[in-house]
Amino acid sequence: MGKKILVVEDEKDVAELVKLVLETDSFVVKTVLDPRLAVETAKSWKPEAILLDLTMPQIDGWQIFKMLRKDKEFDDVPIAILTAKAEEFDTMVGLHVMNADAYITKPFGKQELIDRTHELFKKSGK
Repeated sequence: MGKKILVVEDEKDVAELVKLVLETDSFVVKTVLDPRLAVETAKSWKPEAILLDLTMPQIDGWQIFKMLRKDKEFDDVPIAILTAKAEEFDTMVGLHVMNADAYITKPFGKQELIDRTHELFKKSGK
């Protein structure tokens, strides 16, 4: 059985695309379209990595990221940002200020998404 990845993405088409691509590489993927359910779903499903969109209604990805990072249960769970915010400044904030484990910009290629997801596990030693 593949590694479990939680995808938090409010755009259904994007969430389904990410799920489809990662499942072709034997990952087990659960998607959450409502960002308010992200932390609760992570706690109950226990993913081995999380891909997190930034721009979502009600609660943004950075708020979810902070909640997950404050919870000891997710200390060793790599979190990648999956966003359309592709400016160099946004990437620098994501990787060096917020300390995300990866920063993947949309649109992404199939192989890029697979490779970057594998890199998440290499960095975390899983």
